[in-house]
This record gives sequence, structure tokens and C-alpha cells, in this order.
Amino acid sequence: MRLIDVRYLSGPNVFSAGPVTIARLELDELTGKETTDFAGFAARLTALLAGLADHHCAAGRRGGFLDAMARGTYFGHVAEHVELELSSLAGREVHLGRTMWAGADGRYDVMTECPRDEPAGSAVPGDLLGLAVDVVHDVLGGRTPLRLTAELERIGQSCERERLGVSTAAIASAARQRGIPVRRVGGRSLLRLGYGRHRKLVCAALTSQTSAVGADIAADKELTKQLLAAAGIPVAAGVVASTADQAAAALAELGGPVVVKPLGGCQGANLTIGVRTAAEAAAAYAKASAVSATVLVEVLVPGIDYRVLVIDGRMVAAAQLCPAAVTGDGAQTIGQLVAAANADLRRGQGHSRELTRIELDADALSQLHSLGLDDRSVPADGQVVTLRRNGNLSTGGTSKDVTDLVHPEVADMCRRAAAVAGLDICGIDVRLADIAAPLRDRFGARQAQPCAVLELNACPGLRMHLSPREGTRRDVASAVVESLYPPGVAARIPVLSVTGTNGKTTTVRLIGALLRQAGMRVGMACTDGVYIGGELVYAGDASGPRSAETVLDDPTVEAAVLETARGGIVRRGLGYDQADVAVVTNITADHLGDDGIDSLEELIHVKSLVAEEIRDGGSVVLNADDPATAALASRPAVLVHAPVIRYFSLTPGNEIIARHKAAGGGCYEVIGGQLTETEHGERRSLLTVADLPGAFGGRAAHVVANALASVAAARAAGLSITDVRRGLTAFRPGADNPGRGAIYRAGSSPVIVDYGHNAAALEATGRFVAGAFGGLPVAAVTLPGDRRDDLLVQTAEAIAAWFGTVVLYEDSDKRGRPTGEMQELIGSALRSARPGIRCAMAENPADALRAAVELAAGEPVLFLYEKLALATDALTAVGATPWPEAERCVAGAAVAAEPALTTSGPSAGSGLAG
Repeated sequence: MRLIDVRYLSGPNVFSAGPVTIARLELDELTGKETTDFAGFAARLTALLAGLADHHCAAGRRGGFLDAMARGTYFGHVAEHVELELSSLAGREVHLGRTMWAGADGRYDVMTECPRDEPAGSAVPGDLLGLAVDVVHDVLGGRTPLRLTAELERIGQSCERERLGVSTAAIASAARQRGIPVRRVGGRSLLRLGYGRHRKLVCAALTSQTSAVGADIAADKELTKQLLAAAGIPVAAGVVASTADQAAAALAELGGPVVVKPLGGCQGANLTIGVRTAAEAAAAYAKASAVSATVLVEVLVPGIDYRVLVIDGRMVAAAQLCPAAVTGDGAQTIGQLVAAANADLRRGQGHSRELTRIELDADALSQLHSLGLDDRSVPADGQVVTLRRNGNLSTGGTSKDVTDLVHPEVADMCRRAAAVAGLDICGIDVRLADIAAPLRDRFGARQAQPCAVLELNACPGLRMHLSPREGTRRDVASAVVESLYPPGVAARIPVLSVTGTNGKTTTVRLIGALLRQAGMRVGMACTDGVYIGGELVYAGDASGPRSAETVLDDPTVEAAVLETARGGIVRRGLGYDQADVAVVTNITADHLGDDGIDSLEELIHVKSLVAEEIRDGGSVVLNADDPATAALASRPAVLVHAPVIRYFSLTPGNEIIARHKAAGGGCYEVIGGQLTETEHGERRSLLTVADLPGAFGGRAAHVVANALASVAAARAAGLSITDVRRGLTAFRPGADNPGRGAIYRAGSSPVIVDYGHNAAALEATGRFVAGAFGGLPVAAVTLPGDRRDDLLVQTAEAIAAWFGTVVLYEDSDKRGRPTGEMQELIGSALRSARPGIRCAMAENPADALRAAVELAAGEPVLFLYEKLALATDALTAVGATPWPEAERCVAGAAVAAEPALTTSGPSAGSGLAG
């Protein structure tokens, strides 16, 4: 058994709303074998990994997996459960898993969930499954897995490094509870909240709204003190020193004890508290100057250390900071007590957990020495031994919530301190005797207690408030989110997602045009690129999740229209978290055999995700003429969101439309030559078919179908009838929808350029060419080599039904096929479907188009392409020019609209490929 590869699905997918990995396993020598074929295997595995006894498996109860091994189960399934258990042992709690046959004997795909914010591309999932495979092999061979402990420790350390810090994770959780989209950017603690123009960036408690000037002020302790003092806020007397001698002189000037700290330090690093002698001052300077050459020598203000959190001018939490400490039991040494404290699962390295591990470093040993102790000392039972002079959580300290005790004068001082630096989120380090007591006497004349604001923190840690050792947990993460998105402020922009077999690209482009016409700045991703505000920012196939993320990351975008193709869903999941409007144009047999999708039912399952990943109360637009698509409305995963269903249809008398209209639902169809909307029993005419650009008076049924789907989506997004009508008439099929049913003139022949590549699309195209132009049309054809042979034969049959002369050429990308194979396969299928058909061969797109135009001699030509740039070059080579709009309108006016729209069968309303 061996691991072949691992892919990561970061967005919602057919398995889970959260991220998963899918790993390909080859069982090799274990193919066809089950656990019962190896005596004692299950018992040895369970003895090694006792937690397997808790796995439910399909039984839905504890012990289900052990029962499966006792009955006999295959080893792909075993590897899945071992991986899940190892993940738990590494401190990575995940529970969902599934093992699926991957199209060949002994080949399986193992799906396991991932922690919500684990970095994309993390090596951890692959390492865990690889280790699981090794463990299974070792147990089968009766060997002890010698690498297990060391590898689990290494993987656990990787998980710890990659895990979001407590503050950032809490903010991510609070945002999700508000329904705000969250995405981790890269492998650090940067989060993107919201979409488009409502996007915000967060890194721990530092946000995109934080003043850069304020952050710089807080980073300079001396400048902070100057500003605070000027505002009448008490600070500790201090002197800046640039040498050890200056530090000693500062001590003499201020009088001990003093604190020596780096001028630009943080988290209590290189800080020395309680300096009393010149020698101690010199040593403290050497320590602090390792961080910054200039250090700050301050009077040690008597009292207790507190941290007060101010957000948007409001005090939201306060905590007393307690130094790292252990409590003796009369038996264990201080070193042993520290080890026991660090065994607490809440403690980890850095900021990844609620508490930080306690280190017996030089500072801790120095503190013990000042107490007459060392790490081998045995404290008395109940004796509390402090290990630090400062209470920073980053050095193992803890906190006690005192929010409800803060005196109003202290709260006001802290609010003013944050305002001095201009910080939206600020942690104020303050030292005073009692945070519950007033700062001044009852006459307001004198300071009632020693008090000083020591520092301002522009990116304060939230752990001390989220998880205090004593007192109430404070939901400060929600306060941070509320500062970014106050109640009633949107975090999302409208997201319209379009999927289907045919018509996706055209529908996306038309929806985008309608939204732009309504005055919105639109981000659009489709098969030819990403567009922001109508400008191409990325050229290439952009129908996957990365392109969707590009659109949603853009802070200028007001609405997103996303083509969502099968391949992206299968390989990486969706690129967004719930759409406002989902459109499914149709679902027919295409791409079968790719990515483990072998049947129409499996394809429907994948594409239905677009309809299922909808916001509660959002809209789902479905093709009522396609049974597979129309049936999505009744899927439980769709119904749970209570969406508004909108149907479109080209078929007069469609029963689904009739029932939906009777129930008051939204329906879009052609009635009396008019594109019509009916909702809540009220009918509205949108535009005559004769005025719809590119529809040829209804002969281009695919154009009408795509227009109806687009109108339904635009209306669901809130556009007015006026905006929809204006947008439809302004849409230019050639310029705004390049390569999708675009029409040119070459000589006296009309040339229809399209990306059609499946039977449904070519059936619709052939019908359009025959209906709009008549005659004896000729086709110049290439088809993608990565389709199954039976699907290519069906597509060839659709071509043969409408074209008596065909010129075949192969694309430069053979997609794994040998040269000449596609021409032979398609040519044979054409001749079988239509004996007597004339087939010619060409080397490239330009030669194929040239030959087709010559053979047509004025008759219509259909030109299918794989790469639009090469198709454009071929059109230039034959001197093709855009078909004049005036002639197109004349052609449309010459036919009656409504009869041309009557269609039937699975391709009804599917339109051209795009």
C-alpha cells in the first residue's frame, strides 16, 4: 500500500462545508485483501492505537470501526481511520473521513476533513496518511512502529506552528458566527474578512483600520510617554540611555528600583525589573540593548500590573496580569512542578494556545535566586513560587478578569490613552495599587494612589481576556469584529454563481453586463479570464476557485459574477462561502470519466453543490426544460436554505413552469414574442425577442435561454425592470461575448464561431445555423481529446445531423492523445452517423477555416475552436469581418420568434457551449 498524491479542497465541497484533503492510495499487494485475512491484525492495531475503539464508522456508534475490522474491511478504509486517530494524537482534532473506490482495483481516494484554518498546502495531511500507511505495514508484519512516537511529535510540532494564534482564531470564530466570510491568507495569522468593497484584513488584533501612525507611536515607548504626559496621563518617570554608563547614571538620577527595557521591545522580552545597583543597570542595559541600542530606564511604580483593552473608544475588558508561578506540594522540585504545569494541554509554544509554556530560562532562575531558591528546591505544600517579576502571558503568566471592578476614572484614563495614539484597538498596560479605586482623592486635587500607564499596544493579545485563570471570560473577539462591522453594516457583496454544462460563460457575461448597466462595479470570472470593472486583469481559464477568490479579494468590487465549473469544484471546492444567487443552466453528459465522475448522476451531484451552497433565503435559478436541473429544487441540501426558486423555460406549456406560477413563484419565459417575468401572479414584459441582440428573432434559441437565465439572476439580485431592459439591449454579442456564437463574414459566407464541445451544444448550434441561415452549412471542427470516446462519438453524431461537409483539425494540445487519433475517431463517427458525409483534414485552425470557407462557397460555416487567440488569428487569415448588426437584425426580423423557440429533449435551453 502506498500514497500517490494528496490534493486540498479549501472551499465548500461535496463532502463538507469546510476544507478537506483527498489522498490517492494504491493498495498494491493488499488489493482484494481484508483485515480478517491477517490473524491478530485488528487486535495488534487496537493495542497500538487504543483510540480506534472510539471510532464510530458507518455504524454511528462507538466501536463501529472495530466491528468493521472484525467482519473484514479493506485496507484503504483502515488507513483512513488510522490517519484520523494519528491526527488526534498529534493535537489536530478532525473526525470526518470517507474512503472511496477510485476507478481501478486496489485504488482508493481517502477523504479526511481538515481544521478550518489550516494553511492550504500544509504538509501535515500527507504526512499523517503516509505515517498511517507505515503503521499498517508494520502491524501487518508484526513489527513495532519505531518511528511512530518521533513522527507524531514532529507532526504535532508542525500543527502547533501552523495553528492560528488564539487571538486570531477567536476573531475568525466570532466573524463566522456573524455569517461573515473568513479566509486565512498564507500560512501566518492574516485573515480576510468579508468580500469585495466590504473586505477587511485582520492579523491578531491588528486590523486594516488600525492607524499606521498610531502603531508606530505605540512601538516607540519614549514617544508614547511624551504624548501621554502631554495629555495629562500619568506615566513613569524615565530616562533614555544609549550606553551602560548612561543606564547607571539614569538609575542614580531616578533612584532605585527601576525597570530597564528596550525602547522598541514587546511581550516583556529582554526586560529587567527591580534594578538597584550600577552593576545591575549595566547588565540590564546589555540585555535590553540586544533588542535595541537605545533603552528606557524607568522608575518601578509600586502596585499591580493590569491590561485594559479599549476598542473604538470603549473599554471592553480588563485583566490583572499574574507572573508565571507554581504551587508546592512538599514533594516535587520546582523543575518538576514546572514540567507538570507545562503538561496542561492549554499550554503551548508561543501564542498558539490559551497559555504559554513556562521556561526555566535565565530570567526564571534569576528570580528563583532572588528568593533563595533554584529549580531543584522543593517548596512547602501550598507555597506559591513566582518564576518571573513580570506578568506577561508570553512568558508563562496567567490573568484574572477584573473588568467589572474597573473604576470609571481608570477606564476614562485608558480611553484617553488609546485616543492619544489614535488607535482603534489598544491594549493599555497600567500599573497601580487597585484598579477598583479612584485615581484622585475626593477633592480631585491629589493622586489617590500610585499610577502610571506603562505602554500602549497596537496589536494587543486577547488571550488574557478570552481565557483568564480566574474570573469571567470576555468575548473580546466579537468586539473586534463589531468594530469592523458594526450592527447593520454589510460584510458581503452580492455573489452570483453560475454552473451547468452549456451556457455558463455567456450567462456570466450577460449577468455582469446587466449589473454594470445598473451602475455596479462588477468582478467577473469566466473561462477567458478575470475582469474587474470591465477590465481584464487575468487572462486564462478563470472558472475555478482561485479566480473567484481574486474577484472577492478586490476591495473595489461591488458584485461578483462567477463561472463555477465542474473541474474546480472537484479539485479545490468552491472559491466562495455561499452565494446570494445560484444559476444552473443545464446538466448533460460531459467530462464523464474525468476526476472520478463516470455517470450523469455523479455529475449532477457535483454541480448541485452550487445550488446547495446558497445563503438562507437566497435565489436559485433553474432550467425547467432540463429534468436533471429542475429536480435540484427538491434536494434536501437546497431546501434547508429555504431559497427562492426561479425557473426559466423555452417550452410553451412547460408543466413545471405552470405549477410554479400557480404557486406564485418566479418564472421567466417567452410569451407572445416577449421575454416575460411572472411572479406572485403578476406578469411583466421585459423585451421583445426581436429586440434581443443576437437572438435572430428567436432562431438563436440558446441566446434566448441564456438571456432568460440572466434576467432571472439579475432580478434576484434586485435589479429593476428598467435596468434589465436597458442592459439586454446594450449587450453586444460579438464584443461583449467573444467566441460564443460570434458571427463574422468571410467572403460571402457567414462564419459562426463557437466553443461547442459536447452533443447538447452542437445540437443547439446546428439547429440555429440551419434556422437562421439555411443552405448547406459546412463545419470546421476540433474537439477536446480528454473526453471519453463514447461522448466524442455522440458529439460527432450531433455535428453530422446538421452538417454535410466537415473539415477536421486537431488542437495543438492533444490532451494525452497521439497525433491523428482524434481526426480518425471523429471522422469515423461522422461517416457512421451520416453515410456520404464529406470529411476533409487540416493541420491547424487557420487551414481548417480556409478550407471550410472555400468548400462552403457562400454557404454558412461553423468554426469550432479550442483557443480563442488561434481562432482570432484564423479569422484574420481569411479576411473575416464582424457580421453587420443591420444584417443581423434583418435576418432576425425575417423569422417568427415564438415557433423557433419550441425545443425538446435534454438539450432544451442548454444553448451553446459557453
